[in-house]
Amino acid sequence: MKYLTAIVCVILLVLLLYGYSVMPGILGRPDDTVLKGGLFAHRGLHDRTRGIPENSLAAFREAVKHGFGIEMDIHVSKDGVPFVFHDFTLERMCGVSGDAEEKSLSELKALSLLGTKEKIPTLEEVLQLVQGRVPLLVEIKSERPGVSECGIIQAKLDAYPGAYCIESFNPAVLFWYRRHRPRILRGQLSDGFLYIPKYRKPGKIVFSFLLENLMANCISRPDFISYNHAYKNNFSRRLCRLIQGGRSAAWTVRSEEEMKEISPYFDVFIFESFVPSGAWLNTR
Repeated sequence: MKYLTAIVCVILLVLLLYGYSVMPGILGRPDDTVLKGGLFAHRGLHDRTRGIPENSLAAFREAVKHGFGIEMDIHVSKDGVPFVFHDFTLERMCGVSGDAEEKSLSELKALSLLGTKEKIPTLEEVLQLVQGRVPLLVEIKSERPGVSECGIIQAKLDAYPGAYCIESFNPAVLFWYRRHRPRILRGQLSDGFLYIPKYRKPGKIVFSFLLENLMANCISRPDFISYNHAYKNNFSRRLCRLIQGGRSAAWTVRSEEEMKEISPYFDVFIFESFVPSGAWLNTR
């Protein structure tokens, strides 16, 4: 009998620890109006066939034209300027080698995006272009425990009058916002990391498991979860959606059919490769 009692106690302890770890933000939550439109163009409304690269001013201009929210990625340059770019390296988008964050702004501006006339924009340039006409979903790219870039990026956003929210894969980024800007809506990005071989390697697998199952929420207490929709059945993701009452974002949706298929599982859709009608969103 004592062994059964011990087992039950261990199970209860594990459940309590799990519940504490995955619990998202539920008290004093910021205004979530920025998410209400439900549709965000992934890296802007880009289209290679039309010479409109991702994360370019042209792509953001197209998103504003169609009235879609904008999802974009932010780094900080070597000389301390926030710029909009997805990858940590320059090869895919600019055809040159090197770490994007190790370049100065002038070096970044000398490059072109996918061989077009479009240049890597600064965050300030994007904010001046959008001028609050559509909401922004700002992903802060960070792979380091230290998050000094948050203060640099937020200094630009503090002066912006439009609607925006923050998201990141790095829980330390969200913890910074939790402490320093608690009224800004913050989202935890995640993925099915353990399905990806590079994240199953020794030294990464434990952290990958924790992130995949949102068990770093105890650090960040995110206001919403943004998850790869291919893993929509992840239990922690679904639990957080239930607790938060409909703030779950899906990335990256690539067709209207795909969007309709996953609509029972998500509330916000980050899309690319098509222009959604969005009319069905109001009839769900």
